[in-house]
Amino acid sequence: MNSELMVVLEYLEHERGIDRETLIQLVEESLTAAARKSATSDHGVTVRIDRMTGDIRTWAHLKVVEAVSDPETEVALEEVRQRQPEAKLGDEVEWEVVLEDLGRIAAQTAKQAITFRLRQAEKKGICEDFQEQLHQLVTGVVRRVERGDVFIDFSRAEGVMKYAERIPGEDYQTGDHITALLVEINAERPGPSLFVSRAHPDMVCRLFEREVTEIAESLVKIRAVAREAGYRTKIAVTSSDPRIDPVGACVGLRGNRVKTVVRELGGEKVDIIRWDEDVRVFVANALQPAKLSTVTVDEAGKCVHVVVPEDQLSLAIGRKGQNARLAHKLTGWRIDINRHVEEARVQFEDKIQHAIEALARIDGIGTDAAPILVRNGFLSLEGILAAEVGDIAALETIGPDRAAEILAAARRELGA
Repeated sequence: MNSELMVVLEYLEHERGIDRETLIQLVEESLTAAARKSATSDHGVTVRIDRMTGDIRTWAHLKVVEAVSDPETEVALEEVRQRQPEAKLGDEVEWEVVLEDLGRIAAQTAKQAITFRLRQAEKKGICEDFQEQLHQLVTGVVRRVERGDVFIDFSRAEGVMKYAERIPGEDYQTGDHITALLVEINAERPGPSLFVSRAHPDMVCRLFEREVTEIAESLVKIRAVAREAGYRTKIAVTSSDPRIDPVGACVGLRGNRVKTVVRELGGEKVDIIRWDEDVRVFVANALQPAKLSTVTVDEAGKCVHVVVPEDQLSLAIGRKGQNARLAHKLTGWRIDINRHVEEARVQFEDKIQHAIEALARIDGIGTDAAPILVRNGFLSLEGILAAEVGDIAALETIGPDRAAEILAAARRELGA
């Protein structure tokens, strides 16, 4: 009985959490590879371990011959027939061989292979343990920061948060406790087993699921999320129960729930809006805090045309276009924002233009004098005749002679 091997297997089973059969298979595969590497010829060497005793036995495919000239590839017919009476010359039989404990080189190779395979098996087991936590929040301790990448200890596994997955402006020190979203599990490739993110939009969703019991109980649902990590996030929520205000549930009493989320995100601003099936209402909610004048939907172009009062334009667009950009991501619609021009102002400008055109058509006034007259309050022929020659002559570029011509033209037109 190979008691030493059995003790090692028992230790690894308990300490590494790998089942006995998997360990034995790893050792068999590793020893087989080492044995084949140490053999001078390829004759199908296979290493098998007795599951009960731990005894290691080596088998090879040998050719049955009358007289053995190469012990590594041949076996005598007389010896074979002691166990396999039906054997005959030229047959290939599986025969137990002794490779002198596999040799020093073979043993070293086996050790390296076993170590590597054990790490692989251990890593695979760890990854399977974390499979249910994929796309969920995990908490660990920062071990080191290398070139902007943060390496985190998650107890049994090592994880990494790439620089691009960090929240801009956050600084991490060794020993810091950190909560992040598990976005990828690496069971096959070398390197860390887990990849996490704090910049992913789902990070915000998971935080609200943790803080808001109505979401955990499926009474409130997050329908959409748009995020620019470190700066601002918009989430759209709805409720299956008309008695529950989804926005109020997420905000919490005195804002405690949303404050907890904001604190975890390092002060990132979070807008909670009500989701609506009506695109007009949804877009209007998404552009909050701006107040809109009109919302028009272009179904064919997948575009929403929005008109806002002039004093609301900057709010609707946001700093560097952030509010409009997040609203577009949240709704999935292209949003065209224009400012509202007041109707009275439009009517006044139309009247001015109409007066200029009317005066310009009169011989003796023309297109050169008409704009000057209108801008100075002479909107009609009657207004011109009510003025003195000196009043018109005092206007820019007019002068006495041109003023007399204008008055004469006005009299002719009116028959005065």
